Amino acid sequence: MSGNSNVGNSAVYEAGDQRTYKDSELQQAKDEARFHEGKPNSHLAQDSKDERSIANKLAREEKREHEPEPMSEEARAAQIDATLPAKLHGNEPSKGAKIDQELKDEEEEYLRRKGKQ
Repeated sequence: MSGNSNVGNSAVYEAGDQRTYKDSELQQAKDEARFHEGKPNSHLAQDSKDERSIANKLAREEKREHEPEPMSEEARAAQIDATLPAKLHGNEPSKGAKIDQELKDEEEEYLRRKGKQ
């Protein structure tokens, strides 16, 4: 009677069958795990626990020196017109952005007049 419990026979709850998997299923599971193993930009340059060698770190920094800084869409829009990022978001530009744009327009006008004379 040791196999019986108050809620039923233990064989109902335990998986006593031996489970076997095909070799192809095991290999596929390993391949899927390795696919998700490495992530882009997973190494942080200033991470003290990063186990990259000093040579690899130096090579990365050398490569980084020659790369241009990535600019966001808003930063590019701000170079064209200081009020454009706010307008793109459907907001009224701030007073500072309006003043910046006025100064930029005045400087461009001044340089155009100076160049023609």
